Amino acid sequence: MKKNLTAIIEGKQVPNGTVRVSGAKNAGTRLLAAALIADSKVTLDNFPTELVDANYKMDFIRKSGGIVTADRENQSVDIDPSGFMDHVLDHYDYPIRTTYLLVPGLIKRSGVARIPYPGGCKIGSRGYDLHMMVWEKLGATVTEKPDYIEVVAKHGFKPGEINFPISTIGGTENALISASTIEGETIIKNAYISPEVESLIEFLRTLGARIDVVGNSYIKVSGSKFLRGSIFRVMPDRIEALTWMVYGIISGGTIRVEDVPFSSMEIPLIHLKEAGIDFYSNARNIIVSPDALINGKIQPFELACGTHPGIISDMQPFYVLLGLHADGISRIFDYRYPERMQYCAELFKFYTEGLVWSKGSITTDGNKVIQSAKAQSTDLRGSMALVLAALMAEGRSEISNVEMALRGYNDLEKKLAGLNISIDIKEAVHEQVF
Repeated sequence: MKKNLTAIIEGKQVPNGTVRVSGAKNAGTRLLAAALIADSKVTLDNFPTELVDANYKMDFIRKSGGIVTADRENQSVDIDPSGFMDHVLDHYDYPIRTTYLLVPGLIKRSGVARIPYPGGCKIGSRGYDLHMMVWEKLGATVTEKPDYIEVVAKHGFKPGEINFPISTIGGTENALISASTIEGETIIKNAYISPEVESLIEFLRTLGARIDVVGNSYIKVSGSKFLRGSIFRVMPDRIEALTWMVYGIISGGTIRVEDVPFSSMEIPLIHLKEAGIDFYSNARNIIVSPDALINGKIQPFELACGTHPGIISDMQPFYVLLGLHADGISRIFDYRYPERMQYCAELFKFYTEGLVWSKGSITTDGNKVIQSAKAQSTDLRGSMALVLAALMAEGRSEISNVEMALRGYNDLEKKLAGLNISIDIKEAVHEQVF
């Protein structure tokens, strides 16, 4: 995998063209791990094959005996998990945040799982104690080794009851996949059911697991030792869809965004409309152009990030960008990840007169001059916000560690080229991991 990438970006580029939203990172990478509990081949269509996170996970699967074949032209992945077994690897240096989802497939076939410590973006404390709780509640012994986490359940997981002290997407996903390998009923309480989790549940049902959802936080799972294969389509990425929509609005360009997952974006789209944006749409696509601004300007707004179905924290940087181009003062609050503010110091380099932030709170004063800058990526979505700011700034900018944006935006350079936008990505260090 290439690291230490720097994007050289000429500003004042105006997008014009069509971009298709790829399969969701937060769904595709989870489905890839869930496929490992099947006993026959799984095909995932609309899979974001160029994503860095996905390729790291595919590399780990291959080194652990699984067979993964990626069709980059048709954006699909075939997974043969029959040989996926626990092995002592040469290294466990994988910057994958969801390594814990690899455990159920390894436990099913080996009774032991050695997985890398969860890595990923530094957006505040994201411990793995809830995942350890899941495995222990299902009868496993968990040991923290210097280089990896070791989970042992010699005869597989056992039925249990999991009651999360806080709502957690990752913990819910882990519990769902683990429970699907168990003959018998497992109860999951205080689950967090996002659109990506709903997609995961639908996929696990195609494998043969029986999953009942009661209300919006109680789940009953009856799994099986044998789980059939499946052909399944990855849902479109709602965060990517919002990214392109906001970019079209603030840049003055015209962007046709295809394959928009409207069903999972109802409230985020309402907030765009309340900011005075009247986009054109049909069942699958949205067109954003200067004509979408009802009064010719983005209206100031106030919103809070939290859990689905509201505006999730991953969307926060793009509403901040929207506020920086609004006609007045806007306020964005983040109650779920109040420490997700590191990128603001870098974005401030472009908008020195328009951005003030503190823990959990961001205030923007729009319609200020955007100056070019040298900025450092701090997290995935924040990195993409820096790229968009640089594309609109006066002069040439540099965004270092832009590989963070590449982690979440499938085939980013090609998509930008389709909008008549060019960026030059230079590599400082080559490190081949996959």
